[in-house]
Amino acid sequence: MTAPQPTSDPADARTGSARPSWAPPVLHGGRLEAALRTLELEVRRRLDGLLQGNHLGLVPGPGSEPGEARPYQPGDDVRRMDWAVTARTTEPHIRETVADRELETWLAVDLSPSLDFGTAVCEKRDLVVAATAAVAHLTRGGGNRIGALVSTGEQLVRVPARGGMAHARGLIRKVAETPRAPEGTRGDLAAVVEQLRRPPRRRGLVVVVSDFLGELTWQRPLRALSARHDLVAIEVVDPRDIDLPEVGTVVLADPETGRQREVVASPLLRREFAAAAAEHRAEVAAGLRQAGAGHLVLRTDSDWIADTVRFVVARKRRWSGGVA
Repeated sequence: MTAPQPTSDPADARTGSARPSWAPPVLHGGRLEAALRTLELEVRRRLDGLLQGNHLGLVPGPGSEPGEARPYQPGDDVRRMDWAVTARTTEPHIRETVADRELETWLAVDLSPSLDFGTAVCEKRDLVVAATAAVAHLTRGGGNRIGALVSTGEQLVRVPARGGMAHARGLIRKVAETPRAPEGTRGDLAAVVEQLRRPPRRRGLVVVVSDFLGELTWQRPLRALSARHDLVAIEVVDPRDIDLPEVGTVVLADPETGRQREVVASPLLRREFAAAAAEHRAEVAAGLRQAGAGHLVLRTDSDWIADTVRFVVARKRRWSGGVA
């Protein structure tokens, strides 16, 4: 079950003149092609040059080819420990890895009804498309390929992994054009993640894009997936997922069951809602950390490209032995 969300939706906050320059374009309506072109230009303008220099597998971190061993340093990933060298030298060592120059990336894209919601500058669904565009841009070139599984809860769309700019643009368009599921449709992120495990694919990068609301049934398949692939989880958040507005009477709706309830947003209820939301997000962060996934949070009221840049730069520093 997803967290309840207010049905009120201040559309003027997304379409008015005060819309900030960093806001992703609204990707539904009659101007989809123009919006996608604007999105592509913004991603290229602000992310180009981010990956120059110390290339260590880009967003996925290390490559899969073994490299040199070096002494362990605080903060290194213990999963890269080289036990043979450690035993011979009696000093902890880790094994560096050589970046894969032909990377296969798979996106698990959650477009269940809880993503068809937003009270800031865009819907969460728009931010999912924007995140897809950023991943496609960051992993392009050099023979790299990208594919996707897009799930609305009602249908699952598979986009085969291929290379080239035309394919990447088509994949982003496919995500943007995916029809919305009817209210009351329940998403199943665990089933989507499980689809990426079978049949087994070559080692690469898996990016899961979701709001991660509801039960944490995705934990087990995600941990199993991490045994073979590098993982990045992009959590899409709206302010109303975290706290209730101080507006008096409000109707709470669960878009994946269709249930609604009218409540008075009293100070007590608002505190309880915020506490429950904080607890759930902490559980999500812990589950992703246990699965070995990098965790990027994108908010509908924040500069999503700046957040992406900070995440990628920190990840590069971590895998290059620097301090994040």
